[in-house]
Amino acid sequence: MGEMTIARAREAFTARTAYLDTATYGLPPRAAHEAVLAAERDRAAGLLAAGVMDEAVARSRAAFGALVGVAPERVAIGPQVSYFVGLVAASLREGTTVLVADGDFTSLLFPFLARPGIGVRSVPLEEMPGAVGPDVGLVAVSAVQSADGRIAPMEDLIAAARAHGARVLLDATQAAGWLPLPAGRVDLLVCGGYKWLLGPRGTCFLAGTDEALAELPAIAAGWYAGERPWESVYGLPLRLAGGARRLDLSPAWQSWAGQAPALELLARVGVEAVHAHDVAMARRFRAGLGLPPGDSAIVSVKVPEGTAERLRAGGVAASVRAGRLRCAFHLYTTERDVDLAVELLAGTLADGPERNIEADIEGHIEGHIEGNIKADAEGNG
Repeated sequence: MGEMTIARAREAFTARTAYLDTATYGLPPRAAHEAVLAAERDRAAGLLAAGVMDEAVARSRAAFGALVGVAPERVAIGPQVSYFVGLVAASLREGTTVLVADGDFTSLLFPFLARPGIGVRSVPLEEMPGAVGPDVGLVAVSAVQSADGRIAPMEDLIAAARAHGARVLLDATQAAGWLPLPAGRVDLLVCGGYKWLLGPRGTCFLAGTDEALAELPAIAAGWYAGERPWESVYGLPLRLAGGARRLDLSPAWQSWAGQAPALELLARVGVEAVHAHDVAMARRFRAGLGLPPGDSAIVSVKVPEGTAERLRAGGVAASVRAGRLRCAFHLYTTERDVDLAVELLAGTLADGPERNIEADIEGHIEGHIEGNIKADAEGNG
């Protein structure tokens, strides 16, 4: 059970819109935003201390490990998902078959497709457990699909992989922070930090079992992969860190300055509480549009072209992916945010592409702003 309520955590965010686009990028809590700005101010003043930035990396590593249930010694840090997936691709024996999901995010797919000598087989997400056979050496899948929010059948996939001696690589970029994950029971887990983990772009984590991590080649090892990075910045011999840290890449300091307090806020709330809230908001949205209940914090809706732009003009931020409107609900989402989106969308879905909601927008957004002002006043009273 977390020590901070959703309502209290929401006070840390400063969005001026009904923000339903966390699947594109997450909003920073105030402390995270200020930490990034402070690092830049210190850099401009010539006062940036590398040791302080290293502490932010260490805090982030520990907080991420605690969030997903993995010891920090088994967590590597880098800038992007594709870097870590590329290490996995480079580790595979020639002739290995990698099983992936149709339409998964290409940062999880391209590194395998670009590696000569291995095969990639793509099947529908729901059919993946049954497609694992003795020819499959690795199952690589996003825990939550970026395009439409479908949740992978992780338990069945893990069981099928174990039965056939295959490893599992789980991309948790659209899941970690709101969805409880079986991180301790997959071989490798990779996660970008700038979405549901609320960090700036430029942070990513790789976690795994000791055995799986040991098989990854440190082919991009730089000075930060050293056992004592500031003591091994020059010359031979190779002296890499033990554990996952040998796979670290030199951090973009300002990004990690912002990632640490964001993760620590999530930890104070707790994944279980965030999960309950996010799914409740998504279900309220689905119910408002007459859609059946779902179990994801991401909802994908077929809408006329231009709907996302009209929503943004009406005070709702969402995005379009794979030709559909994608709305994502996180701990800063309020019932009022959801209801505004439903109000703006309902007529569009009912009346089709010729429906023009521009005339309704001014009243919707004014009412939303007034409601936020009133709620803020009551919350600060």
